[in-house]
Amino acid sequence: MSSLRIHQENENAPHFITLTIIEWLNIFTQKEYFNCVIECLKFSQKNLGLLLYEYVIMTNHIHLIVQAREGYQLSKIIQSFKQFTTKEILKLLETDRRKYILRILNNSFSKRSVNQIWQETNYPELIESEKFLQQKIDYIYNNPVIKGYVDEPQHYLYSSARNRYLDDNSIIELDNLVYE
Repeated sequence: MSSLRIHQENENAPHFITLTIIEWLNIFTQKEYFNCVIECLKFSQKNLGLLLYEYVIMTNHIHLIVQAREGYQLSKIIQSFKQFTTKEILKLLETDRRKYILRILNNSFSKRSVNQIWQETNYPELIESEKFLQQKIDYIYNNPVIKGYVDEPQHYLYSSARNRYLDDNSIIELDNLVYE
């Protein structure tokens, strides 16, 4: 069963995390929005101690299998990621003149702060077995297929399936999780 937060004793353990846009709004519909998320993931890997094993960016949510390097805290990495992407996405929404999305975000009863686009909880699930890990990887890879975006997982541009099936690291480099 998933908890609503990453427990302190598991800050450096691998987790399956889902980040969802408030009201499930389809914000990630243009390349600039996907790139914003990717660039922030890269920054988090390089500067904040994020180990990124698997990911998929859908139109209104993101699934990640991630871990914090020793000496870092996964909860703080995710918090920083959400704060930075919020600022950048709000700028993009202003530039795109997607005022209807901004209005919905501003009037949402789901938010706790003025400039919030992500739901508060991340639904972190501790990865405690190889079987559970494989279930989550399959879920990530098949999410775009189930939604009808592509016929094969590796055809979806913003998914780690491309890295794993096609050895395509052009979007982002992944870390390798060795489950013990």
